[in-house]
Amino acid sequence: MTERESRYDAYLEKNRRYLWNPFTQMKEYLHDEPLIVERGEGTKLIDIKGKVYYDGNASVWLNPHGHGRKELNDAIKEQLDQIAHSTLLGAANVPALDLAERLVGITPAGLNKVFYSDSGAAAVEIGLKIAYQYWQHRGESKRTTFISMKNAYHGDTIGAVSVGGMDLFHATFEKMLFPTEKVSYPYPYRFQGTEAECMHAALAELEQSLQQNGECIAGVIVEPLVQGAGGMIMMPAGFLKKVEELCRDHGVLLIADEVATGFGRTGEMFACDHEEVSPDIMTLGKKLTGGYLPVAATLTTDEIYDAFYADPHEMKTFFHGHSYTGNQLGCAVALANLDIYENEGVLEHVQALSRFTAKKLRQIAELEHVGEVRQKGLMIGIELVADRTSKAPYPADVGMGKKVCRRARQLGLITRPLGDVITFMPMLVTSEAEMEEMIAILAQAIAEVTV
Repeated sequence: MTERESRYDAYLEKNRRYLWNPFTQMKEYLHDEPLIVERGEGTKLIDIKGKVYYDGNASVWLNPHGHGRKELNDAIKEQLDQIAHSTLLGAANVPALDLAERLVGITPAGLNKVFYSDSGAAAVEIGLKIAYQYWQHRGESKRTTFISMKNAYHGDTIGAVSVGGMDLFHATFEKMLFPTEKVSYPYPYRFQGTEAECMHAALAELEQSLQQNGECIAGVIVEPLVQGAGGMIMMPAGFLKKVEELCRDHGVLLIADEVATGFGRTGEMFACDHEEVSPDIMTLGKKLTGGYLPVAATLTTDEIYDAFYADPHEMKTFFHGHSYTGNQLGCAVALANLDIYENEGVLEHVQALSRFTAKKLRQIAELEHVGEVRQKGLMIGIELVADRTSKAPYPADVGMGKKVCRRARQLGLITRPLGDVITFMPMLVTSEAEMEEMIAILAQAIAEVTV
């Protein structure tokens, strides 16, 4: 046994004895020679055996510029020489204030106040609590219900799960959740119709819910343009704008969850930008710090903020916060991350790379057991099916998505499945040559395993 192999075995034993991995069935994981990462370089991951892989999952969708980016490393080192952290409760700090100003400057018009947290789920939780309390301060105490989309995913805290719509993740906790109104997402497989028919039906369902329950609705929460964890399901063009219009017509808040779609993933800085949508509340996370540190943000309008702005005896304070809220290291690296977007034409690169990627994905779309390839910018889902003509799925116990991802890893590409949908979320910095190589690996893995 080599020294590297011996070291791997030692760390695998530590994983077995001490670590419980998230979203992971540990019995299967520990039986399947887990990946143990030691370092990263650019778009690559290197495990403790020294094997190199493409990071085709952008480390759970959050690394835009690659591992070991010098500008981001330097920003953290420079901030460390000042201070690592001080509380934002009843105080402020320089990087948090600078970042808030930058975020207000790049997000849709009207979002002028920033509330920090440490994860996308927490950002959603905060958005829901702000919306709920806003209506209480407005004297409309009946507005306690949220409308969300079926098949949605907004995070794993209780409020975020309550507005989620994925039974696979959420059904176990049903008795812990608060009730919400769920409306259909406009997708042909759900409605068995054309895209236009699906869009019309979904909007009619949302409008009916608003008409029947309008005085009780606090807000509508939606993943703009793409349902990510739900299987990379794409919205029809114009649907998001219609949702915004319905919210305005019925006087309810629109909450846009941009945790997965934000910061260039869809080809614009935010998915809302594609249709010039300005939500009342927007949640951000993942790529905010360039994939370095856990900082998230919830942005609101001045109107919402002003409903909390009062004398102490009025008890309108928003009593929510995290110990590391507005952490200086995280905010400093987030500022450096935004500098890269601004200085290096990241959005233009994503737009060009998306067009290149669409052409290269045709080889995968033509494979016998690929039912559909879905793409918006660099958010990509490849749906595997048992029968291409009928779109019949594989039996759940086959685990075809996992098998394909396992083979892709053997070939040098790391990504994860959502059931039998292979997610492909390459880093935004990816070159055309790297993209071509990754797609070739995916095509080979799918062709070999599905046969």
